[in-house]
Amino acid sequence: MQRRTLLGGMAALPMALALARPSGVLAQHSAARVIVDNDFAGDPDGLVALAHQLLSPKTRAVLVTSSALDPKLAGAAGLDVTRTALAGAGLARALVDRIAPAVRPRIVAGAERFGMDPRANAAAHAIVAEALRDDPLPLMVACAGPLTNVAAALLLEPKIADRMTLMWIGGLAAPEGGTEYNLSTDLAAARTVLEQSAMPVWRVPAEEYRRFQVSVAELTNDFRRISPVARWLYDQYRKLPPLVQLGGTITFGDSPLVSLTTFDHAASLAVIRPVHKLLDDSRNGDEVQGRTIRVVQGLDPRLNFADLCALLRLHARRSR
Repeated sequence: MQRRTLLGGMAALPMALALARPSGVLAQHSAARVIVDNDFAGDPDGLVALAHQLLSPKTRAVLVTSSALDPKLAGAAGLDVTRTALAGAGLARALVDRIAPAVRPRIVAGAERFGMDPRANAAAHAIVAEALRDDPLPLMVACAGPLTNVAAALLLEPKIADRMTLMWIGGLAAPEGGTEYNLSTDLAAARTVLEQSAMPVWRVPAEEYRRFQVSVAELTNDFRRISPVARWLYDQYRKLPPLVQLGGTITFGDSPLVSLTTFDHAASLAVIRPVHKLLDDSRNGDEVQGRTIRVVQGLDPRLNFADLCALLRLHARRSR
């Protein structure tokens, strides 16, 4: 297997060299459109992943949608529990303003409460509109929060299920399942997407995304000095509520979605698993006949972080 991969890379080398720009910089072109959906008012790792997605030349971020936080969590953090989706959209907009991509994605706040009528969810309408738009690039939805907005979009227009692929941070890899924030916060939405739709799903379970650890000392000593955007991202962690006590590392738990949308999938292991009905305690029940998803393992956290740092340096150089 390794030999075949090596030979394939050698065969592709002349083409890669042919694509190099005269300046000596290798040319890359977008291979997919991406909708980034996240509860941006929560952990700042969602903003880190959004910055990485916006900076990557391999994808074109066409839409950013924000979802609500669990009210108990939001209240404990001192946030206005009635405006967390709107607050998240504001943070995403502030980041997009700093990066100033050539094609600015639309930013739309989703429902402020779970279980709302999907017709009142502006983010869901925006997702449907993008999914129905004709474009030669395939469409991916990179969701690193509860599936609220994705489920609402499917309820509004079920036929979008075969027009996009969902990359989702959520659930557990354990066979019995169990409680995990993105899954359990809006269990009804997870049932809509996983059990009741035919949308292709690549799922990154908690056991995998928790591996994306970055040293606090490295962030302080190196990362924040890379560029103004890196400093802004670092500063978001300085605003964490008192209830959050940092250890020696920070989990960039939403960054696996950038690996899935921008890196070669041959570098990771995706196992086909049956979908199970979700019990009220988030454990797995009976199998859903004929429904499977891909569960992702073996992603490379250091490759992801190195790519983010390099893209931030390139962006700073271009912005001078």
